[in-house]
Amino acid sequence: MSLRIGDTAPDFSADTTTGPIRFHDWIGSEWAFFFSHPADFTPVCTTEMGRTAQLAEHFAARGVKPIGLSTDSVSEHVKWIEDVNDTQQTTLLFPIVADADLEIAKLYDMIHPSESATAAVRSVFIIDPDKKIRLTMTYPMSVGRNFDEILRVIDALQTSDTYKIATPADWVPGAQVIIPPSVTDAQATAAFPQGYTTLRPYLRTVTL
Repeated sequence: MSLRIGDTAPDFSADTTTGPIRFHDWIGSEWAFFFSHPADFTPVCTTEMGRTAQLAEHFAARGVKPIGLSTDSVSEHVKWIEDVNDTQQTTLLFPIVADADLEIAKLYDMIHPSESATAAVRSVFIIDPDKKIRLTMTYPMSVGRNFDEILRVIDALQTSDTYKIATPADWVPGAQVIIPPSVTDAQATAAFPQGYTTLRPYLRTVTL
C-alpha cells in the first residue's frame, strides 16, 4: 500500500509497550510522529529511540505524540528500552508498537524487500489531528534520522496551518515566510498589516 501526503493514516489496533491502543483514538486531538525501526537491539535504532526520548519536552511543546514501531514483540521492546535508557542516558516513555507479524509495517509500506523481507526501513509519518498524513520520509537502514529536521518540518507544517503561508528553503522559526500566489495582494495586506516584500509577483515574503 502506497501512502501519500493528504491520505488518511490507516487505523490499526496493536499491543504496545504502554498497553493496547487503537491508533486514531491514541492520536486524539494531537499530532503524531510515527516512526519505524528495523529491529530491537540494533545500534542505529537504539540511538534514535534515545534521541526521541531526550526530545520529549520538545515534542510535547508542539502537541506531538511520538510512537515507534519495530517488527518485534512487546516483551523484546521492554528489554530493549532498558538498553536505550542505559546507553543514551534517558527515560523512554512513549509507546513502541509490537509488529512481529509485520501486519502494520506492510499496511504502512515499511517493508522494502531490497533492504529486508522482515525488517522495516526507517519510515517517518507526521500525522495531524484530523488523522491526515502531512509528511513522509524514508531512510535506509544504515542512516539515522535527523531529529532537528523532524522538529523543523513539524514547526513548518504547524506555522503554515496557522498563518496560511508557505516556508522557503532552509526555513527555521523566526525567519521570513512566503505568501502563496493564491493570496491576492489585497488579501495579503489585510492578513499581514505589518507589510510584506514583493520580490516577484509570485514571490512575496513576510515576517510573522
